[in-house]
Amino acid sequence: MAKFKISFWLFVLLAVFWSLAPDLALGEEPILMPGKKTLYQKVITHPGAARYSTPGGQSQGPLVPFSVLYLYGRKMVNGRLWINCAGNTTGEDKFWVPHDLTSEWKQSLVLVLAHRATREPILFFKNKEDLVSIASNPNIANTMDQLAKKFQDYKEAGQDPPENFPVGAMEPPEEEGAVPHDKFYLIPILSHDFTFETVKFLEVASINPAISPEGDDPEEGDSRPSPPEDRVTNAIAFVIDTTISMGPYIEECRELTRRIYDRVMDSGQGANVAIGVVAFRSSVLATPGIEYTTKIISPLLTAMDRDELEDALDEVEEAKVSTHAYAEDSLAGLNTAIEQLDWNPYRGRIIFLLTDAGPLKLDDPFNSTPATPDTIYEKAKVKNIKIVPIHIKAPAGSNNHNEAERAYRAMAFGEDDDSTYSDILAANPTMGAENFDEVASEIILRMEEELFEVPAEKRGAPPEKLTPQKKKAANIGAILGHSIKLDYLGARNKAKVPHMEKSWIYDLDLGKLDQTDPHRVRTVEVAVLLSKNQLSALARQLKIILAKAEENMTSQSMDFFRNILSASAQISRDPGQFSLTPETTLAELGGLGEFLEDLPYKSRIMGLTESQWYNMSPGEQDAFVRAIKARLQAYDEYDKDVDLWAKFDKKNDGEWLYRVPLTMMP
Repeated sequence: MAKFKISFWLFVLLAVFWSLAPDLALGEEPILMPGKKTLYQKVITHPGAARYSTPGGQSQGPLVPFSVLYLYGRKMVNGRLWINCAGNTTGEDKFWVPHDLTSEWKQSLVLVLAHRATREPILFFKNKEDLVSIASNPNIANTMDQLAKKFQDYKEAGQDPPENFPVGAMEPPEEEGAVPHDKFYLIPILSHDFTFETVKFLEVASINPAISPEGDDPEEGDSRPSPPEDRVTNAIAFVIDTTISMGPYIEECRELTRRIYDRVMDSGQGANVAIGVVAFRSSVLATPGIEYTTKIISPLLTAMDRDELEDALDEVEEAKVSTHAYAEDSLAGLNTAIEQLDWNPYRGRIIFLLTDAGPLKLDDPFNSTPATPDTIYEKAKVKNIKIVPIHIKAPAGSNNHNEAERAYRAMAFGEDDDSTYSDILAANPTMGAENFDEVASEIILRMEEELFEVPAEKRGAPPEKLTPQKKKAANIGAILGHSIKLDYLGARNKAKVPHMEKSWIYDLDLGKLDQTDPHRVRTVEVAVLLSKNQLSALARQLKIILAKAEENMTSQSMDFFRNILSASAQISRDPGQFSLTPETTLAELGGLGEFLEDLPYKSRIMGLTESQWYNMSPGEQDAFVRAIKARLQAYDEYDKDVDLWAKFDKKNDGEWLYRVPLTMMP
């Protein structure tokens, strides 16, 4: 009660101060963040916000949702707080906005909900203290479960939870499905807390234009064909290594395809399941006799057209000559499948990668693509494609196994124990083929059981009766089936994130951290909110930095590191200022430190130190440069795909917005 009284009288004093001293609320320069010398206070507008010439006066028209504005002052009028803002730091064209239709924003980082397949719905807590208290509970999982059930009970009864109930909102429950990946919403990070070592607590706003009374749905009018919402449709692509060592597995893949078609026909789903095949080898420049780098063996065809696919599969053979390295161009094969197959008619989208070698290294001169495992993962995620790498570990590739596993885990759907990466032991080709058949068949079986809700008595053997290899495969299949079902339910029910002005959430599933053998399952993924103009400015700056570095990598190496670091830090903090002067670096201005301080998440380059950069070998630095180039290629693809951008009826496409994953930042 004492705390409440203090807070109440502090609020009254501040209100009196603002009303009696309006001149202090009208600065000529933006207000600096407390304790900062170069960082200005910013807000982001909610759907329904409008601009006013005076506080409480007549509206001059609506603001574009999610406009980023610099704060020049505050004023209380008739019990409502107003803020004086502008979209620039020069003080031009200032106006007033109701404070309650904005959120403070200390950086440009936003959150995107991680896929629901392996985690529980996120609870949005009213305050940090309650979240910290619950996270300190030795039985977190049970406590979180009980809170979710109670909140849902209130919701179903049409009641608001009592004032002292700690949860203010909840992500849609399981039966409503997952929020569709292609629907725009915004969860800006307002502040953060690192009370616990393993998990971050984040103060966020949750802004959903589709449910705002005065907002509009930015996806309305989307030109992309949508998968049907009245049934589950699935596409499965096999991306197969067809180099000289893969003969036995190609035949097993043929047999697996036939069995899949048989099962879907028996289930009456023949028109709803399509299969396609892409083959890959390696560089024809290095080895002309290898015939091709990638090749579409068959587009996605339903079981109704199985004869066409089987005829194409019969033509697939392993290469007659060896490639130039043990690693193969698997990333090129994946890229071909993601970009060139027509995924649009299908809601469930899965790629099975079958190979016995890791991808070519970035510094391999015959690598056909600048893609990296993480850029392939992000490219697939944009299209809601889940990659299932099946990695055959033959004795001949023992020196490549660890490196290959790291690469394929980086692009697999899911994390830790729930990753869809699977390794196949192959002491000899016969054993490898048998193990592949066992694993792939179990994955498909369990995926179908989950998708088509097969009764328990008709399902395969329970996990405790399976071998470790089949148990892992069964888990992968269940995860895939569950994820597709959640996507389907979310689209059918038009699932949405809750609308909250402020709340506290957690970046790891707290229930998973409560296990005897805990593992990390992300609840959210971090992105940077950029306009097309800002992304273009970043790409332009990176190209300049790369060109200078390539002129003389040795003497420019430190400048290269600092300039890339500067661009990454500034775009994460204040992309509006960066896009005005992308040729000027913070390293040159001496403001780099402030831009890096207090960021709750950092890109790879922001996590590097100068000493770590110095200690990189020339080969490691070259690979880093190639990884930057891979991101530039991704930026070009973002820029060209107009369907990815939230438009909000903006005629100037430079103002369209996109959430660029932090993993895709330099």
